[in-house]
Amino acid sequence: MYWHNSIALKNVIALAATLFWAYHGSAWADGKFERVAVYLEQTVEDEDTEIVFDAVSGSVGLKTLQVVAADGRLVVDFKAPDSNLGIRHITLESPEPKNDGSLQADFPAGTYKFSGTLTSGTMLRGEATLSHAFPGPARITQPREGERVVSGRPLQIKWNPAREAAGYALVIEQEQSGREMKVDLSRTASTFTVSDGFLFPGLEYKLGIAAIAKSGNRTVTGMDFGTIGGR
Repeated sequence: MYWHNSIALKNVIALAATLFWAYHGSAWADGKFERVAVYLEQTVEDEDTEIVFDAVSGSVGLKTLQVVAADGRLVVDFKAPDSNLGIRHITLESPEPKNDGSLQADFPAGTYKFSGTLTSGTMLRGEATLSHAFPGPARITQPREGERVVSGRPLQIKWNPAREAAGYALVIEQEQSGREMKVDLSRTASTFTVSDGFLFPGLEYKLGIAAIAKSGNRTVTGMDFGTIGGR
């Protein structure tokens, strides 16, 4: 009787251990995110800064996502408890305080640890490094602020190279229509030509150029311009 009870007890303990590791993950069960990132973005004209967390799980969605900051605090605790598919790509942005150091104080530089649970039950883990250093701004020299450009012609955009930029992201948007163009450019780029089919006459457009450092941190310079008809 005692022998049978001991076998039953061992089976219960083994089952409990299996369930524990299946739920909490283990070295052999953990997988890797397709991508994780954490970076700062500042806007020159608005003099503000935000932090961005980005996580891509892969082909299977996430039920949970947690991020632990470099000082050990849990700064992200995302859950999708009632979704069967989960969320595959999660991007979270903070408010945008003025450049007074408050954001850097809340999110210290260093290694940020990402962990998540897939809808399949598999645990994912990853790390990304946050830097507080920004690249210099890409000063836009063409078009000029408030300039009216001819919509029926190609528009050449020019900017001065930014210090410590590893690349650039250029965005043109027309807020009323929602029409938008996004382009990633190499660190050697200092011009970009917009084809004559994108801009429409009589509209206001916003242009932004982000200088992107190797760390992922971004310095964004923006301006407004308008269009007129003609060729």
